[in-house]
Amino acid sequence: MAVERRAAEPVLPLKLFRVRTFRLSVVISFVIGFAMFGAMTYLPTFLQVVQGVSPTMSGVHMLPMVLGLLLASTASGQIVSRTGRWKVFPVAGTGVTTLGLLLLHQLDEHSSTAELSGFFFVFGLGLGLVMQVLVLIVQNAVPYEDLGVATSGATFFRSIGASFGVAVFGTIFAGRLGDQLTDAFRGERLPPGVSVDALEADPRGIAALPPDLRPPALHAYAVSITDVFLYAAPVALLGFVLAWFLKEDRLRGSVTAPDVTETLASNPVERSSYDEVCRALSVLGSREGRREVYRTITARAGYDLLPAASWLLLRIRRYGEVEPAVLADRLPVPLAVIMEAARQVEERRLAVREGLGLVLTDRGREVAERLAQAREESLAELLGDWWGPDRPTDLLQLVRDLNGELCGSRREWPGEPRRVERFG
Repeated sequence: MAVERRAAEPVLPLKLFRVRTFRLSVVISFVIGFAMFGAMTYLPTFLQVVQGVSPTMSGVHMLPMVLGLLLASTASGQIVSRTGRWKVFPVAGTGVTTLGLLLLHQLDEHSSTAELSGFFFVFGLGLGLVMQVLVLIVQNAVPYEDLGVATSGATFFRSIGASFGVAVFGTIFAGRLGDQLTDAFRGERLPPGVSVDALEADPRGIAALPPDLRPPALHAYAVSITDVFLYAAPVALLGFVLAWFLKEDRLRGSVTAPDVTETLASNPVERSSYDEVCRALSVLGSREGRREVYRTITARAGYDLLPAASWLLLRIRRYGEVEPAVLADRLPVPLAVIMEAARQVEERRLAVREGLGLVLTDRGREVAERLAQAREESLAELLGDWWGPDRPTDLLQLVRDLNGELCGSRREWPGEPRRVERFG
């Protein structure tokens, strides 16, 4: 901990533990890992030793648990993405996991396949409700610059919990099995070469027992394994209690990620965070399609104009005066589209002729300013929670620069092939 405090780039920044949601989430992750892996380790042993199935069939018998986990994790993810509400899932997940462990404790050597499948399904359902949502909770609670380390931190604590669970429950299992086997064979005469210690170390020795002594041995194994599930239940219950203290913060917005082919070069390059945001917003802005961009900002500003008319007003705002005929020569925009836009802005007294050029009227300047503001607001929305009250000055300037590039610049978007802008 002392080293992490002094490290320039710590493996796990200690400042994250000042975030209440992160603290609770990693503790719940530890608890879930402790209970889940501690219990799951002994399910194949129960199936193979007590139920007498092969290793392959023990995997088949565990498919209901996998199905429950798959259905719950998928459904919870869809519901969270649609509603933005997530707190119910760690609460319900830890509760159902606790119930599943208590059900697993009821198993014995006489349990049917249907009973096994049902209990496994409930256990998997509980795990699926909580595991993936915990990662989302952590990602939602920390700043963007700590997103990666916080996510890996939650997974790390779950792995640590799993290590502790396997070790602790392994000790409990070994202790219970020795006592159960001793009680089962007290006063019984065991065959030569078979002893309690040998049966404890290797369950294959059960096959060497006389038929009348095998049921007590199987029962001893069944009780010892299912007791592990009983001891795991209070641990999962602790996670259930802690989940109630999670504060359900609003899910943050996020920048929609561009395609990999548009963001990753064939050769790795170093870019600053500023450069990456600039590139992402540029790609996102250009992907919308120029015509759709101007239709969107026109509607957002509350005007009934052609998309090309809004484009023309913003160019005049940027350069002071624009000659429609020159625009058609210099830009890949059809002359007919430019002339139709010029006619509309003149008819609505948003621009007037001065020689061959168009300049804005007072009303035109007002409309152009509102269009520019609408585009800046659209770019800011792409930034999600990065565009908060404490946004850095350089990020504010970035949005304004990109807004200027889109709203009237002669330059093409970075990385965008030259193409005809169609507004009609």
